[in-house]
Amino acid sequence: MSDWSAGGPPRGRGQRGRGGYDYYREARGGTPAGRRPPQQPPPPPGRGARQRPDTPPPPRKRPRWGRRIGITLLVLVVLLGGLVFYFDSMLQRTNALDYPGRTSADSPGTNWLLVGSDSREGLDDAQRQELSAGDAAGKRTDTMMLLHVPASGGQAALISLPRDSYVSIPGHGKDKLNAAFSYGGPQLLSQTIEGATGVHIDHYAEIGFGGFAGLVDSVGGVNICLDKPMDDEKANAHLPAGCQDLDGPKALAFVRARYSLAGGDLERAENQRKLLGALVHQATSPATLINPFRLFPAASAASQTFLVNDGDHLWHLFSLAMAMSDVSSGQGVTTAVPMQRFGTAPNGASVIIWNKTKAAQLFGAISEDKPIPPDLIGNK
Repeated sequence: MSDWSAGGPPRGRGQRGRGGYDYYREARGGTPAGRRPPQQPPPPPGRGARQRPDTPPPPRKRPRWGRRIGITLLVLVVLLGGLVFYFDSMLQRTNALDYPGRTSADSPGTNWLLVGSDSREGLDDAQRQELSAGDAAGKRTDTMMLLHVPASGGQAALISLPRDSYVSIPGHGKDKLNAAFSYGGPQLLSQTIEGATGVHIDHYAEIGFGGFAGLVDSVGGVNICLDKPMDDEKANAHLPAGCQDLDGPKALAFVRARYSLAGGDLERAENQRKLLGALVHQATSPATLINPFRLFPAASAASQTFLVNDGDHLWHLFSLAMAMSDVSSGQGVTTAVPMQRFGTAPNGASVIIWNKTKAAQLFGAISEDKPIPPDLIGNK
C-alpha cells in the first residue's frame, strides 16, 4: 500500500492554507487553491432576453413641443413677411400728391383719395368687348371719393365727389372735376380736390376697368340688391330687381351705368358706394381671409391693379380695407358733397354746383377730425 493510501497525500502537496496543489479538490471538479476561476463572457442577448434587474432602461427623450411650435411659427412669420413684401413690390406707384406749391397743411386722422378710372391699359380686344370698354384713348375718371379715418377711432366717413362738380382747376379755369384728371392725371386731380375742399390728402389709390373686374372675380363676386331693374345700354348693364350675385363684368357695368338712372351722376355715385362696400365686405369676410384659394388671388389682384402714391404700401391698403369694412357694415358714414343745384357751364355742359356753406361745414369737420354734422349726412 502506498503512502497516499495510508496517510493521505504526500506532505507538501495540496495543503490547505499554504497555496499548494490540492489533488482532491481538482479531482472533485474544484479550482486549485489560489487560482481565480476563468471569467466567461456573458451570453449574447437573445431575442426576448430580459435585462438584468439592476440595469436601468435608457431614458426616453421627451418631444420638445414648445421648440417645434416656436420653429413652426417662425417659419410662418417669415413666409408671411416674404409674401407681403412680394405683393407690395408688385404695386404700381405714381407721384400723385407731391405737386409744386402744395400748401394744404397736414391734419388729424387719415384721408384717402379713391379714384376709379376708365383706363383701358392692358385690355385686349376680347376684354374690351366683354367689359364694354370701347376704344377710347387716354384716361378719365368716373369715380372720386374721399375716405376719412379719424385718429381717435371714431366713425370713418366716405364722401362721394360727383364727376360733374363744377370746380376751379389750377391752370385751366373752372370745369368739371373729372376734367382735372384728363388734364393732369392723379397729381392735378389731387391738387384740385385739396383746393376745392381744404382737406389734406394722405394716400391715393386708383383702379382701372380691368383691375376692378378682376378684383371682384378674385373674391368670388359680390352680392347687390336692387329696388328696381337696371337697363343701361351704354354701360351694358341689364340687371333685374332683387338681390343677386355679380361677377366682375356685371359689377363694372353696374358702377358705370348712368344714363338710365333718374338721378344721373348722383345716383351713380350712390351705386358706386354701395358696390364698393359690398366688395370690401366680401374681401374681408372669413370666407376669403381663411381660404388661401381666395386670399392669395385677391392679394395678387389688388397688388397688380391698384395705382398708389409713391409712399404707399400694401399695409396701407390693408388699413384702407379695414376702414371700408366698417363703413360697409354700417359703423361708418356715407354721403355726398351737398349740392346747390344743377347748372350749365359756358361750353354748354351740364354741371353740379355745390352748396358752399354746407360743403364748407362738411370738409371743415373732416379737416378738424370731428364728427360730420347729422344734417349733412345723406345728401345726394
